[in-house]
This record gives sequence, C-alpha cells and structure tokens, in this order.
Amino acid sequence: MKHTEQIPRKPVSRTDMMKRVARFSKLKGSDGGLPDSHMPGSERLLYNVIGFQPPASEQDGMVSPVGEAAARMAAIKISEGFNLGYCRALPGKGPMMHNHDTNETFIGITGMWRASWENEDGKVEHVDLKPLDVISFPPGVIRRFENVTKGPADEYSILMFVIAGDAPAAEFTTEALEQLDAAGLLGADGAPAAVKSTRGKTGTPSRSRGKVAKKAAKRGA
Repeated sequence: MKHTEQIPRKPVSRTDMMKRVARFSKLKGSDGGLPDSHMPGSERLLYNVIGFQPPASEQDGMVSPVGEAAARMAAIKISEGFNLGYCRALPGKGPMMHNHDTNETFIGITGMWRASWENEDGKVEHVDLKPLDVISFPPGVIRRFENVTKGPADEYSILMFVIAGDAPAAEFTTEALEQLDAAGLLGADGAPAAVKSTRGKTGTPSRSRGKVAKKAAKRGA
C-alpha cells in the first residue's frame, strides 16, 4: 500500500535547530515589569523560554504575562502559537489575581504549587500541584498561583507555564490594582511604578526589590 504524506517536509540545519535549544543553566530571569512584581508576597523570577513577545497593546492595564522586560528576551525566539516559561519563587510567593486572553496551563516541576481561581459564585477555589501535575485555565478565568512548599523558607521551587498565542496579554483584577495603588506600586497612569528590576541567571536569585517595595513593606502592604 502506497502512503502519501500530507504535511510538507521542511529540512532544517543543525545551526538553525541549535537556535531552538534553551539550556536551563543559561536562562536569564526577570523580577520586574508587572504591576505586582515588587508587592511583598508576590516577588518571583520569570523566565521567557519559548516565544513570548509583547502584546499588541501595552496600555490600559494590558501586560505581557512575563512582564515588560522578559517579553523581549525569549531564549527561543519563535512565534508559532504558544509560549513556555518558568516561574521560580520562594514559599509563600506568587502573583496576585489576574486574567489572560488565551489559555494558560501550569505544570509543577519542583515543590508544591497552589493554583487558585474564581468560581461562578465569585468565590476562590484551589488545587495543589505536585511535580508533573497539570492544570489548564481557559481564557477569561481569574487565577493566580503560589508556592506552598513546606520546608526551608529560602529554598526556591519551579513552576512551568504554557500560554497560547504569539503575543498573549494579561490583566490584573481591579481588586489587585487597588491594593497595589494603595501600596504606592502604581504610577499615575496605572502602570507599574518605576522600580529597579534585577535580572539573573537561574542560579542567581534577585536580591534587590527596589525602594518602592521596601516602603510598601514598611507600611504593612
């Protein structure tokens, strides 16, 4: 029986394939560029591994899921309908409630991660993810994640996230933005206040959170 291939073959050189290889030890993370990046309790490092590009509009509260800086430093620079990245955070840390315009899927890599969402009654529910557990959020669902690993407070854990689209956008809830505004972490235009962001390789966690975050912490934000 003769078989006919339906998908055209596209040979690729080793040189071009090596542009699609990302070594974890060489990834560069960013701890800034999102409204809550420097909110005490939300500190985290985000790694743009595959694809993330800035959303079509970065105005009116629309931001890249990985932040302004990381959206411009993908390790594998492709636009093929999906994006992949890592979050590295200490226990008790995670973003505030937010939304996405495309699907977002979480995969636990190390530690324990809590994925929370708002249900049809406006109440928050959650599930905890062990390594290799998966949860997939459809567009429009208010959600957040948090490292809930039990153990040393200075031990980082890693969560993988896969987000659909070529330039997905995220938006924080009005409640989250009100808290950030009260903490002095939003500028007059509603964008993140100017806070120095430090970037580091996977083995070099950020140590500086900026003067704005320190002031917010003193106020008990």
